[in-house]
Amino acid sequence: MKESSATQNLMDEHRVIERMLNIVNVACEKLEMGEKVSPEVFEKAIDFIRTFADGCHHSKEEDTLFPMVEKHGLPRDRGPTGVMIVEHEQGRQYVRGLAEAVEKYSGGDKTSERAILENARGYVTLLSRHIPKEDTILYPLADRMLGPDEQMELLEKFEKIEMEKIGVGKHEYYLHMITELEKELDIAKGE
Repeated sequence: MKESSATQNLMDEHRVIERMLNIVNVACEKLEMGEKVSPEVFEKAIDFIRTFADGCHHSKEEDTLFPMVEKHGLPRDRGPTGVMIVEHEQGRQYVRGLAEAVEKYSGGDKTSERAILENARGYVTLLSRHIPKEDTILYPLADRMLGPDEQMELLEKFEKIEMEKIGVGKHEYYLHMITELEKELDIAKGE
């Protein structure tokens, strides 16, 4: 099904990202309670974040949507797009820290659990605050600024980004992976 707008495409991706944030949060809770959490859960989360959330979703925003609304007069400096870019970079820093900690954890280093929790929780908190800002402030603003032709142009560019950044069938792969992780962590659908 084709999305009606570029911003709707991005909001649909936010719902998928929120499912992964929930998975990461539940994995952290289990780790804190002393339960064994497979390093693979965090490795899969990192892969999803780097490829789907950052590599594809944030690329759509930073490379296409943000420049287009900025051309319409929305300032980057001290404006919402500038704030979103700063937060995207903060997220990347958390993910780098998480990846380093998970690598140690995979090698049996129990002391790395604290770094996993700090970075994973930092990322979840950041994105849990970031997504609503885009959904309720930036995207509605973009919808008011951009005409149907520009929305269509963005959707075409989004398709190209998806092909270049993640490739054919990867959306389905990540949706399946999320469903499997939810089952593994005993997360009820719709939680």
